[in-house]
Amino acid sequence: MIRTASLALALSLTTALGASAQTLYFSAIPDEDETRLVERFSKVADYLEGELGVDVQFVPVKSYAASVTAFRNDQIQLAWFGGLTGVQARLAVPEARAIAQGKEDPIFVSYFIANTETGLEPSDSFPAEAQGMSFTFGAKTSTSGRLMPEYWIREETGEAPEAFFDRVGFSGDHSQTLRLVASGAWQVGALNFAVYDKAVAEGAPEVETAKVIWQTPPYPDYNWTIRGDVDARFGDGFADKVQAALIGMDDPELLATFPREAFIPAANEDFQPIEDTAKELGLIE
Repeated sequence: MIRTASLALALSLTTALGASAQTLYFSAIPDEDETRLVERFSKVADYLEGELGVDVQFVPVKSYAASVTAFRNDQIQLAWFGGLTGVQARLAVPEARAIAQGKEDPIFVSYFIANTETGLEPSDSFPAEAQGMSFTFGAKTSTSGRLMPEYWIREETGEAPEAFFDRVGFSGDHSQTLRLVASGAWQVGALNFAVYDKAVAEGAPEVETAKVIWQTPPYPDYNWTIRGDVDARFGDGFADKVQAALIGMDDPELLATFPREAFIPAANEDFQPIEDTAKELGLIE
């Protein structure tokens, strides 16, 4: 059974039923095509519903900012955020907390990819030869598609991206970054390593003309974050129960859709480096 709800429907239901509603609404940053996200998180909804004993609905959102807004407004109570959006959401909602992350997430990396026509080759060093080329980030508040790539561009070149590259844009999501670089619309781009590796595993044609030329040093990224008031709505210990359900998710097929080997506990302080970097770049106050 596909368990999804539009954001408008979720809001109307939450408003109508109030705090007594026994439906847990959750969402995720739209870092891939919506069709893929709905397929992935509908299965997660079914899994959580079985583990938690409450109705669980996945609510698709259109942007990274919309996921944070929905969390702040209590239209969703749980979300699969990136590092930066998780920080933004927890700053906006008192007592919200990160409860789980992928086993890979404490040591996440971004790939810099280049169209093969650029002649750029893989290297352990930052691709200084990309100076003067066109470059696309992913979403504006993506940790792996913007925040950390921009940090390392500035760190390695001493310049803002707009000064180092001839032209800078934002694709919107990782899958689109891969497509645009592969087509030559942008010469170079940065994206989530897991999205690229998954494309390689699936034999996606884009990886033939968009090659990895560099990867960033590791940083903490994706996380499940839950509102601090869920225990009042669903009963004492509910947040801990959600955490246990996520950490206990061991279905290889379900984990592969993220893709993650497993989920492990997370805490707000794990993402302090992301908050510090975002403040340094002026993305949060």
